[in-house]
Amino acid sequence: MHTYSTGDKIFAKVNSLTSIETELPFSYYSLPYCKPDEGIKKSAENLGELLMGDQIDNSPYRFRMNVNESVYLCTTPPLSEHGVKLLKQRTRDLYQVNMILDNLPVMRYATQNGIKIQWTRDLYQVNNNNEDYIINHLKFTVLVHEYEGRGVEIIGTGEEGMGVISEGDKKVASGYEIVGFEVVPCSVKYDSETMIKLHKYDNITSPSCPLELEKSQIIRQQERVSFTYEVEFVKSDVRWPSRWDAYLKMEGARVHWFSILNSLMVIFFLAGIVFVIFLRTMRRDLTRYEELDKEAQAQMNEELSGWKLVVCDVF
Repeated sequence: MHTYSTGDKIFAKVNSLTSIETELPFSYYSLPYCKPDEGIKKSAENLGELLMGDQIDNSPYRFRMNVNESVYLCTTPPLSEHGVKLLKQRTRDLYQVNMILDNLPVMRYATQNGIKIQWTRDLYQVNNNNEDYIINHLKFTVLVHEYEGRGVEIIGTGEEGMGVISEGDKKVASGYEIVGFEVVPCSVKYDSETMIKLHKYDNITSPSCPLELEKSQIIRQQERVSFTYEVEFVKSDVRWPSRWDAYLKMEGARVHWFSILNSLMVIFFLAGIVFVIFLRTMRRDLTRYEELDKEAQAQMNEELSGWKLVVCDVF
């Protein structure tokens, strides 16, 4: 559990790009996204993330606890033919961005058939009328729960011995816990000539998500894409141990039947190989034992030769 004070810097992380259509993930920075100033670094925090095959990297998305702001991130160079082709291909394959804040995956809400659905992936791009539009503005909502330190008994080795943390120390232990991480993605067409004059993390006017495609950022060759984001901190009554409850109630996940079938085929194939090896070994062992029995029988017949064959008649 991490406890933050007002104004503390918190950096979100990015995971690999995944799709519900294909099984192959790609690195987040394989596409022309804004990169952190200190360079790309692996940011996996535990063994489980490595075993799951996650490619978690640092990101330039910086938040300050309890500071609501809308900031400029960066503007890409003019998109090349290869970059446009790559973006369009990822769009057609329905690849999506996965982000993490304080070990919580970002959650996106959508309405389908009048039902509110929760997703743990930020929709990466929209596609309509054979044109592709990139999502370049993210509206984050960070749910925080105010944590108050409690009096804790401590045992010392000095003369004072056992004592209780004072009220002043309680304030030091107090802070805010992150209990939710939500996002609303938007595609906004910016004036690139105006945006390139800004510096990273400069404050901007919060844009409204346009409903018209003419005001959205299209993917086109020699087009510059400006990335921005805004963050709002909202106090929540959800406590830190219960922050994963919302993820357990998610709907809309798609079963990867191809992946399941592929895994079963691999299991049966390997089991068949093991069975064939086991059968050949058992057959070879049984053959060897039969040969040993034949040799023992032949040896016994050789011993019953000569006078031993008429011993009963003699005596």
